[in-house]
Amino acid sequence: MTKHVAVLMGGLSAEREVSLRSGGACAAALEAEGYKVTRVDVDRNIAETLASLKPDVAFNALHGRFGEDGIMQGILEMLRIPYTHSGVLASALAMRKDRAKELFRAAGVPIADGVTTDRFTAAQKHILPPPYVIKPLDEGSSVGVWIVREGQNRPPQELTNKDWPHGDQVLVERYVAGRELTCAVIGEKAYDVIEIRAADGSW
Repeated sequence: MTKHVAVLMGGLSAEREVSLRSGGACAAALEAEGYKVTRVDVDRNIAETLASLKPDVAFNALHGRFGEDGIMQGILEMLRIPYTHSGVLASALAMRKDRAKELFRAAGVPIADGVTTDRFTAAQKHILPPPYVIKPLDEGSSVGVWIVREGQNRPPQELTNKDWPHGDQVLVERYVAGRELTCAVIGEKAYDVIEIRAADGSW
């Protein structure tokens, strides 16, 4: 019997458009392998939608909040639908950058010095000597990230915008120059290392 896979994409976060693209690619790949696939653009009625669909498994292609932070994982647990990627606790901890850093430090992993504060305080004065980085506390990818360079007189004032969509808490960290590398780990197996660069080819 062909497995029915619900590919969860889109969603409510600032990374919605990226999720729609990656979710579409995942769905096409699964269809090419012979699976029955339903593309699900996630909204606030997702629990009702999944209960009606009754998929064999959910492929979570959501990005950012409400997708990678344990919320969707909790819904799937309640509905008893198996799903891809990490569980509730791991997802919640990984998405909260300050909590994740505490775990990394305890495990002996080197981390950049930083402080958690609210966005209005971060906009008033330099929390750290430039160069440093300001990033939302619980967004994914590079959404809402600012690099404050040496010579800048003040932090980015966009942090005080009324329509700022990335939450009131931010993480301010010492800037560390280098390449961005990512590697998927499934169980005990590490897969290929991928380098991530900006669209203009810069690091």
